[in-house]
Amino acid sequence: MEFRKEVRSTEILSPLIQFESEVQSIEYREDPLTGSQCRINVARAVRVRQVQQAGVEVREVIERTASGCSFCPQNISQRTPKFPPILLPEGRIERGECLLFPNLYPFAEYHAVATLTGRHFLELDEFTTQMLVDNLMASKDFIALVQQKDEKAVYPMWIWNHLPSSGASIIHPHVQITVDRTPTPELGKLIGKSEEYWRQRRMNYWQELIEVERGIGERYVGENDSVAVIASFAPRGNNEVQVIFKGPVNLIDLDERQIRDFSSVIVKILYCYKGMGVNSFNLITYSAPLMERPDYFWMSARIISRPVFQPFYTSDAGFMERFYDVWVIETLPEEVAREMRTTF
Repeated sequence: MEFRKEVRSTEILSPLIQFESEVQSIEYREDPLTGSQCRINVARAVRVRQVQQAGVEVREVIERTASGCSFCPQNISQRTPKFPPILLPEGRIERGECLLFPNLYPFAEYHAVATLTGRHFLELDEFTTQMLVDNLMASKDFIALVQQKDEKAVYPMWIWNHLPSSGASIIHPHVQITVDRTPTPELGKLIGKSEEYWRQRRMNYWQELIEVERGIGERYVGENDSVAVIASFAPRGNNEVQVIFKGPVNLIDLDERQIRDFSSVIVKILYCYKGMGVNSFNLITYSAPLMERPDYFWMSARIISRPVFQPFYTSDAGFMERFYDVWVIETLPEEVAREMRTTF
């Protein structure tokens, strides 16, 4: 396995009256499996964003949205839909603080929403392992129900967008679960490239990635019995972290111990994000098809930070990301791993 990196510096003019020159380092990186590109310039993190003013609080937004929130306990049973009896006689799946129900505005044939807590808003260091365990177990039950109904729906995703700057339309903490008949383009690429790597080297890429990163130490964060955590070499977003499962290939294969190990790791990452000043993020999973257990693929998850949510904020995705599939990054993976390592 080879990590390819090209580093070069370029002179730019700093925004001072004297127009003094400033040398900034730009790193060009490629993902060792897919070739996905990113460019890293840590100086961009301190550039002025005119619509983001320091000290602007989100508390007013949280309080204003709480009373009418459809996901809060006083409203959720009346304002959320139910599954048809043919799929689920009870209409919804309930486990701990989690309630799982259909998405009113789906973008998949099988699309559910599952709350994480009864509280309308949580700081990132207030989420607990048990909240995630209950949510993931309920999500697994939903995926199993879909599989029983439609054997062609085999590609599950567990998606967590937190706060509007991540794309979430509702403040209340919740995840989305979809089950599709075909993989997303990126998942299809990951599975295909993993198989190609297996054919060429007779090794599981994901297992080797853990071993190589553990040996290098620069981006290795930590691990437990079920998962390993590394900062992505060529991230697709700021402060990106990968969580790689040791063996399981899809969501439905996870037992409660593996779900608990995964949940505890996510709680630690969120705790670290809080310390970094992050309050918004995206978390997604890559799962092989249900009922298939290829030797060349292990399930994984990725989490990235998003712009700090404020009444006015600037998106961190521009034309390079949307149109050219090149990710412009402000955070070094090695520094992300260094900051998180103490928590693990």
